Amino acid sequence: MKRRTIIGVALLFLFSSSGLVWAQDETQPPDTAAVAESAAIAVAPATGVAATDAPHDNGHALIIEFTPPEDDRAGGPVMGYEIYRSTSSSGPWDLRGTATARGADDLSVITYRDAGANDVDNRDYFPIGETFYYQVRTLLVSGYVDSAPSASAASVAQWFHWGKLELFLGWVIFIVLMMIFINKAKSGEELYMRPLAGIDAVDEAIGRATEMGRPILFVLGLGVASDIATIAAFTVLGRVAKRVAEYNTKLIVPCYDPIVMTVAQETVKAGYMAAGRPDQYDEDDVYFVTQSQFAYVAAVNGTMVREKPATNFYLGLFYAESLILAETGSDSGAIQISGTDQVTQIPFFVVACDYTLIGEELYAASAYLGREPLLMGTLKAQDWAKGVFVLSLFLGIIGTLLGWDWLSGLFQLDL
Repeated sequence: MKRRTIIGVALLFLFSSSGLVWAQDETQPPDTAAVAESAAIAVAPATGVAATDAPHDNGHALIIEFTPPEDDRAGGPVMGYEIYRSTSSSGPWDLRGTATARGADDLSVITYRDAGANDVDNRDYFPIGETFYYQVRTLLVSGYVDSAPSASAASVAQWFHWGKLELFLGWVIFIVLMMIFINKAKSGEELYMRPLAGIDAVDEAIGRATEMGRPILFVLGLGVASDIATIAAFTVLGRVAKRVAEYNTKLIVPCYDPIVMTVAQETVKAGYMAAGRPDQYDEDDVYFVTQSQFAYVAAVNGTMVREKPATNFYLGLFYAESLILAETGSDSGAIQISGTDQVTQIPFFVVACDYTLIGEELYAASAYLGREPLLMGTLKAQDWAKGVFVLSLFLGIIGTLLGWDWLSGLFQLDL
């Protein structure tokens, strides 16, 4: 009897559990896809999707514009937008980027720039002339809704960026000025150049070394042969080498870089030949030291102490060693002429040297010393171009302050 009771209770529990399971099977969980679709239907898709060629470019971009739905407002269901692209109006669609929801009552057109690389081997290559279609997906709090595909569009490369017309005109003006002043210099007309004390002192410093019977030390810095400051220093070195050969004075050039040493040897040799005294040139006076910064400085300082040069030139690219060199030269009583385009080192040279060429004055030194028509004309054209630039800047400020948009607009660049 007891066994039958236990069996009955077990059977009753089994059937009750089965009924519960069946009841759960009859009540299916909500279809999330259906809910997302119903939520998306409640919001209108983006409209007016249009793709046009991006202006003023190399042809590897398109501009996509669309009008957001009215539900794109503060507290609304719109979370953002995804822009898709395809070579067919029916897909498949590739995601190209996203756009931020307005989140306000502003329903102005949203613009997206679809740009890519111009290298065929790049994964993001954007082909020129290929037809594309675009579709905008509106992302909602729950689900999304897609717009109708846009009309076909293809990118086209432009020959000229009309937004940079002012830049082109400025370049033309500079070229014209340069040609004018080069022709004037070639015709023998004297072009006024603002005097630079450091350049004017070169001949005086060489003469002083000659009178004292002591050598001249020329340090090209720690730059390589391709640095602009080093190239400018080579020009000054050639001028100094020619003068030294004329005065029969020794010139010492310790080099940090082996390539710089090779160029320096040829430059000094050319200077001696220009002076008509190639036999006085000693290749051992232009030598390589080391490419270790402070070991190089120690070696140069040792040369100053032993050789007692009457004039020191520091022209080129310098770093933390600038003050060490200049202080040692100052203690030896030498006339020191320095020049660099390193802004952080200029103060040290100004304090410790007799003359300092600041920034582009080093670049202009070649024109000052050589007086070549090409260099003189180019330098004079640069000065005039700077004047035109300052005048343009002044006119733009005046136009902005007085509200003359037509005047300030002449100096705006569409980059």
